[in-house]
Amino acid sequence: MSDLIDDPNMGGADTSEPLSRAIGDRYLTYALSTIMNRALPDARDGLKPVHRRILYAMRELRLTAGGRFRKSSKISGDVMGNYHPHGDQAIYDAMARLAQDFNVRYPLVDGQGNFGNVDGDNPAASRYTEARLTAIAEAMMEGLSENAVDYRDNYDGTLTEPVVLPAAIPNLLANGSSGIAVGMATNIPPHNIDELCNAALHLIKTPDARDETLLNYVPGPDFPTGGILVEPRDSIAETYRTGRGSFRLRAKWEKEDLGRGQWQIVVTEIPYQVQKSKLIERLADLIQTKKVPILADIRDESADDIRMVLEPRSKAVDPDVLMNMLFRNSDLETRFSLNMNVLIDGVTPKVCSLKEVLRAFLDHRREVLLRRSQHRLEKIDHRLEVLEGFIIAFLNLDRVIDIIRYDDDPKAALMAEDWSVERGRASSEADYVSPIGLDAEGELTEVQAEAILNMRLRSLRRLEEMELIRERDALMEERAGLEDLLDSEDLQWSRVGEQIKEVKKTFGAKSEGGARRTLIEEAAEVEEVPLEAMIEREPITVVCSKMGWVRGMKGHIDLNQQLKFKDGDEGRFIFHAETTDRLLVFGSNGRFYTMSAANLPGGRGTGEPLRLMVDLPNEAEIVDILIHRPGQRLIVASSVGDGFIVPEDEVLAQTRSGKQVLNVKDGARALICKPVTGDAVAVVGENRKVLIFKLDELPEMNRGKGVRLQKYKDGGLSDLTTFTLADGLSWHDPAGRTRTETELDEWLAKRASSGRMAPRGFPRNNTFT
Repeated sequence: MSDLIDDPNMGGADTSEPLSRAIGDRYLTYALSTIMNRALPDARDGLKPVHRRILYAMRELRLTAGGRFRKSSKISGDVMGNYHPHGDQAIYDAMARLAQDFNVRYPLVDGQGNFGNVDGDNPAASRYTEARLTAIAEAMMEGLSENAVDYRDNYDGTLTEPVVLPAAIPNLLANGSSGIAVGMATNIPPHNIDELCNAALHLIKTPDARDETLLNYVPGPDFPTGGILVEPRDSIAETYRTGRGSFRLRAKWEKEDLGRGQWQIVVTEIPYQVQKSKLIERLADLIQTKKVPILADIRDESADDIRMVLEPRSKAVDPDVLMNMLFRNSDLETRFSLNMNVLIDGVTPKVCSLKEVLRAFLDHRREVLLRRSQHRLEKIDHRLEVLEGFIIAFLNLDRVIDIIRYDDDPKAALMAEDWSVERGRASSEADYVSPIGLDAEGELTEVQAEAILNMRLRSLRRLEEMELIRERDALMEERAGLEDLLDSEDLQWSRVGEQIKEVKKTFGAKSEGGARRTLIEEAAEVEEVPLEAMIEREPITVVCSKMGWVRGMKGHIDLNQQLKFKDGDEGRFIFHAETTDRLLVFGSNGRFYTMSAANLPGGRGTGEPLRLMVDLPNEAEIVDILIHRPGQRLIVASSVGDGFIVPEDEVLAQTRSGKQVLNVKDGARALICKPVTGDAVAVVGENRKVLIFKLDELPEMNRGKGVRLQKYKDGGLSDLTTFTLADGLSWHDPAGRTRTETELDEWLAKRASSGRMAPRGFPRNNTFT
């Protein structure tokens, strides 16, 4: 399939190319733009273009760490107008994140005003906040004026911007990064600068160090919100080696004694990037739904620091058991995924190991050192050239004055004069050696002549001459050192190591906020406690109406007393239970649903619809509600007379959607669910025929359609019961009296037989109860 594509490069002419190729080429261009200019950070400075442009624009505005603040709207406006032609809100959001100490381990922007909080509140509008650079941000840009990095034109070619920052600190790992590109993503956690510097110094000393060795220096991430890292060391080592993996992070908590045996739990640190307000909502929901029944209440007493108070329902509860339940059911424990996908040299996306990222940073620092050294060398050479001219002028001062006073073109005359004789004649007056000076014919250079002409009269002193000689000697010494540095790789790495040590001293563990915040511990193994053991055991009466409204009334009430129901509704199930019981609900769709008796609504009203507690379809009816008895067996049967025996432990459901046990189709429905007792089964059909057969003729299954219980020509199953054959079969006659028939040979036959008509006095409703 082809289509006409208007190619702007051909002056508007129509060209024909396959649509698939046209779309592919354009989407590839978009994908590359997203990867390189938006989503993935540079391995060298750890920044995306928007962050790099924000810091550079703030530097151009002279917003130093010790200087004044400027409106955030001014900063985002300059960034948008000069370097980043995107939305000002997106730029402001990016800048605000660099100022949030709960999102960034080492903030690069010092914000003044409302820049958001750990509850998830957004920053104030940019017109209400102010900002300036931090000391770390200034260290990131140290050397920009010394040709440390390449520059490129901005989007409209009117200005230039740095391709990458010099980055004195390993910012990629120190502050982390996250982003989603086309077909790839990145997610890097923050780390501690002190530990990163130690690892970098070790890598300088031992370039072929193993990945496992670096773990001795960088044991794991260091999140700005603290918390406790409980990921095993082997897992962390593998994650850092491959560049992919995850870290398990828990909230930090402590038990606070209230006296008289009472206590409460205080959470002081929460996992990284968890919003406190949503965490509290989740914990309150756990209390409301009674998913963690041993948790009674939660209070947020946070101010500048985090203080979340958790109250247990009973002082007998083990705090570790309570917290482990909360870790499993809330964001008090999270997993932070690591995907170290970065741009190597700002061009090539690659998933790197910890060692590769540190190596990219060190190689960048060496390149910055070489460029700054070369730039300084050029500056020294230029200054030495000027100094040489000054010294010649002082040694031949009278001649210089004559030329300036009487010559029409003093600059040309100074450059045409042969100073080699005069300099040689004056060598006894000043001992000097310079690599820069007169040209091959003993003439002054243009730079030297211009400098002499611009010299102030007050400089024509003997003292000034001595200062020039002293400055020249100092520059010569510095120049020799720079040449040695540029010629020796060992000296270069030694200098890089010194710079890293200086960074460690300034921003490391001994600096304010530099100590590790995230603790690294092993997850304590806590014995699993059954849910029933955590619920206070109390008697209740379970009531379920015909329309499916269920409630749990306190205490064991009289099962025959009159109860209140909604208009048009009436009671159907009522039995005694305890709050520690689990209830089995069997639906006509053949599914079993499991509920906790402790989670039933109170008995003051008419209850709540059972369908809101479990996912029982509207077309399905409640067949029976039972108390779960471990080890007990149930007999289940459908309306067409198929059934089997199932262990009660196998019908427990773990989710609201229940567990399918009895398969029914073609208009059939689940009809019977009863506990198994005795050694025989009695079945009665809608045709009033009764069949009795041995219980062992029924198979025991976990799920299925079952086997035929009784054969019918018309109708289907009406009721069944299990009993002990030797004790006889009992039922209630129409008068309500219990009758027992012991002579059962007439109805005793093999399973799936038709049976015989029911005995005299059998109930007209064809049921055994």
